[in-house]
Amino acid sequence: MSAPIRYYYDLMSQPSRALFIIFRLSNMPFEDCVVALRNGEHLAEDFKKEINRFQRVPCIHDNGYKLAESVAILRYLSAKGKIPEHLYPKYFVDQSRVDEFLEWQHTSLRVTCAMYFRTVWLEPLLTGRTPSEAKIESFRMHMERNLDVVEEVWLEGKDFLTGSALTVADIFAACEIEQTRMADYDVRIKYPKIRAWLKRVRQSCNPYYDVAHEFVYKISGTGPQAKL
Repeated sequence: MSAPIRYYYDLMSQPSRALFIIFRLSNMPFEDCVVALRNGEHLAEDFKKEINRFQRVPCIHDNGYKLAESVAILRYLSAKGKIPEHLYPKYFVDQSRVDEFLEWQHTSLRVTCAMYFRTVWLEPLLTGRTPSEAKIESFRMHMERNLDVVEEVWLEGKDFLTGSALTVADIFAACEIEQTRMADYDVRIKYPKIRAWLKRVRQSCNPYYDVAHEFVYKISGTGPQAKL
């Protein structure tokens, strides 16, 4: 019997949270290898040589095989039969719909939510400099263009992003959107479909969803059921 994979992650990282939730929902054993991004552990030369040449999380080691990038990890483990089909379908038509969202979000929702978070919360924390209102507004506008697409296109007539049931697409997206809480952005105010959808995703993924987002809730001062 092979050893469980070694999972290198930090729950400060959106895709790290997504895979953490997916692994737990899949009842997939893994060895916890927490990497403290805030301490720069991923920037050490030993990390680059021994763990991930790209010096990022998440990544896995599977009996000597090293793999980075969250979606690549997802597909690899699905091919090995570790991810249940209701989360990541094997039937090519259903799988392609999930893949369509994963490919779309990486250069749209993920990028713009992450940049808003970095501009408003992370960079001021690291540099001590407050961004201009114009800069904040610019990143907010770009982010909301993609939130508009989630609200008006992906959630049009559906409970979840790709249909009537939760898939990994919903988990990846929710983790990206939740990150904006720490930048004092409450997506629920402007987007009623996203608000209801986030509630469904959380209910479908708990208790693991709240475990993964504990730090986000703490920093933002907004619990999962905080009122508007």
